[in-house]
Amino acid sequence: MRDITDRALDTARVRGASYADVRVNAERMQYVEVKNGRVTSLADTQSSGLGVRVMVDGAWGFCAGAEVSAAEADRCAALAVAIARASARVRRAPIGLSPVAPVQADWETPHRLDPFRVPLSQKVDLLLAADRALAGVRGLKLATSSLQFWEDRKVFASSEGSYITQRILHSGGGLVGTAASDDDIQVRSYPASFGGQFESGGFEVVERLDLPGHAEQAGEEAVALLTAKPCPAGRATVILDGSQTSLQIHESCGHPSELDRVLGWEANYAGTSFLTPEKRGTLRYGSDHVTLVADATAPRGMGTFGYDDEGVPAQCADLVRDGLFVGYLTSRETAPQLGQASNGTMRAESWAHIPIIRMTNINLLPGRWKLADLIADTRDGIYMLTNRSWSIDDKRYNFQFGTELGYEIKNGKLGAMLKNCTYTGITPRFWNSCDAVCDASDWEIWGTPNCGKAQPSQTMRTAQAAASARFRDVQVGVGFKQ
Repeated sequence: MRDITDRALDTARVRGASYADVRVNAERMQYVEVKNGRVTSLADTQSSGLGVRVMVDGAWGFCAGAEVSAAEADRCAALAVAIARASARVRRAPIGLSPVAPVQADWETPHRLDPFRVPLSQKVDLLLAADRALAGVRGLKLATSSLQFWEDRKVFASSEGSYITQRILHSGGGLVGTAASDDDIQVRSYPASFGGQFESGGFEVVERLDLPGHAEQAGEEAVALLTAKPCPAGRATVILDGSQTSLQIHESCGHPSELDRVLGWEANYAGTSFLTPEKRGTLRYGSDHVTLVADATAPRGMGTFGYDDEGVPAQCADLVRDGLFVGYLTSRETAPQLGQASNGTMRAESWAHIPIIRMTNINLLPGRWKLADLIADTRDGIYMLTNRSWSIDDKRYNFQFGTELGYEIKNGKLGAMLKNCTYTGITPRFWNSCDAVCDASDWEIWGTPNCGKAQPSQTMRTAQAAASARFRDVQVGVGFKQ
């Protein structure tokens, strides 16, 4: 592989590039789904190729090809240089890169069981067992369960002297029971919605989830939701479970802290950000209970790696410290505008895409509460679990979220089940209303396998670690009673 990467770098230099890097990736994805006792989807896809990124006269050029060969490396490097030279004619200012030490390294996701060595029959049998447990619930109309696995083999080489190989493994799955009556449809997912829970690791992730062991409860809750009380409308104290807090972090904390959005480079497809530069070090993003970090070193996170796609080592960076907004997700190109070095968040969906700033693991650090004690400390409120829907504006400022399940809290005890729970808010006002976060016993790193960004669109796997958290004076329900 070094012959191919050297060829690309040499061609780029000879043709006038002041900087060049090349990524050679081989990617594999496997997906298995069972519905109502039958295997309904089975996919096992593979893709490989190389991408060359160069800088000429202070402008970027990029070219990718699906053939991994010296000839294709030559072609891509030459075309990337031509694109960069043309781009330089219309650039506003030359690009500058923060320094990074050249690295010779190999890194692999820690794992116990390689998911691609586990027989397909074993995966199908596990899903069929979960399906039988779901289907055994009286009144359930649809039982769905699935597993998904990813493998990325990546080689990165740069004209500055780095040569890095990585093998990244992600695994996970989930199930959902769907119940229906003449006038309502309700769903209940385990362990999270939209496919389940996904982590950095091997098949041991799936074993730990124990889908068959949790299927019956999920199905029973879906059926019970059909006759549950609707979420009331008004202002209330809300406790969000860890999985819902995780998505709240992703949408209202992770995305707005991406510096390319802040600088206006990400305006067409996924919006900009309310976190403009003057707010760094001055904005009370949340209460003293809110500390958020971007940690690409966190065990089991889907945003965990050894090095990003610019060869910058994985690291942990502060975003919000004790409620004060202090930092962004940065790249080698954007960080100098803050007088900083990159904190290593550049990643590309595949060999065919140019790297962009992406969330790593955006983690809300644990607090000191036990969940049972937090509920007992809440005189009146709503406990909301498992995301069902979300909506947020292009600056990540105004939002509305819905959850699959809720419970009344009355005099410190869980009461009646609630359905169609929703809440709305304004990002800094909402996080400033947080007065408690649960401790490490309730803290989990939740995977997001389908985060979309950029134009052309790229899908990335990220994660957010969170525990249950309490928020005061939140607008809930579909009405707006004061």
